[in-house]
Amino acid sequence: MQQVKLIDAGHIPYMKAWEWQTLLFNELMEKKIAQRDLPKDQQLAPDHYLILCTHPPVYTLGKSGKMENLLLSPDELDAKDIEFYRNNRGGDITYHGPGQIVGYPILDLDWFFTDIHKYMRLLEDIHIRICADYGIVAGRYPKFTGTWIDVDNDKARKICAQGVKCSRWITMHGWAFNVNTDLSYFNHIIPCGIDDKAVTSLQKEAGYLFDFEEVKEKSIHYFAEIFECEIVR
Repeated sequence: MQQVKLIDAGHIPYMKAWEWQTLLFNELMEKKIAQRDLPKDQQLAPDHYLILCTHPPVYTLGKSGKMENLLLSPDELDAKDIEFYRNNRGGDITYHGPGQIVGYPILDLDWFFTDIHKYMRLLEDIHIRICADYGIVAGRYPKFTGTWIDVDNDKARKICAQGVKCSRWITMHGWAFNVNTDLSYFNHIIPCGIDDKAVTSLQKEAGYLFDFEEVKEKSIHYFAEIFECEIVR
C-alpha cells in the first residue's frame, strides 16, 4: 500500500500553491528519472502528496482554455479583487475561492495504475460519495469531467470541477469542490467553457451551511479508500 503525505495548507494564495505543487512534482520527476534503469522491485517508492487548501478569489484558465470564457476585463478583475492565472493543467476556465475544497494530488501513478481515464473517474468518485453522505445524489454527466447533480436531465449542474496535468504518470493540479462557495463569482466566467449548464454547491443543494472541516475530513477518508493508500498526516 502506497503512503500519501497530506499537506493541509489552509487558506493560501493560488500562486503559492502552484509553486508548491511544481516543486513537489519536479522532485518526484527527478527521483523517477534517477531510478528509471532499475527494475521496479529495486526502486524506492516515491513520496506522494495530497495538498488540500482554499484560495482567495481567483480564476484559472487551462492550457487549452479560451480567453473569451473570462467575461471581465483586467480593470474589472482589479476592481473586484479577483486574481487571474493561465496555468498548465487541462480544461478551460474555473473559479477558486473561500468555502471551496481544492485538492492537488501529486502522485506517481506508476505506483498505483497507469490509466489517466481511471484516475479522473476515481477523483469523481470521491465527491459522489461525499454528496451521498449528505443525501445528495451526484454522478457523472456524459462527455464532461467532474461531479454533477441531476445528471439524467437538462438541469444538470456541476458541484466539483477537475483539471489535471500528468507527465510520465506524475500528476498535479486536481479538483475544486464547492461546499459553501459564493457561486456569484461563476457569473463572470463561462465555467469550464460550458455555457448551458449551471454550477452548484453543497450549501445550495441542501439549503444550509456545512461544517467545512467535516467535509474536508470526508475528502481525506474517501481519497484513501478509493486510491487504496495510507494517508500520512
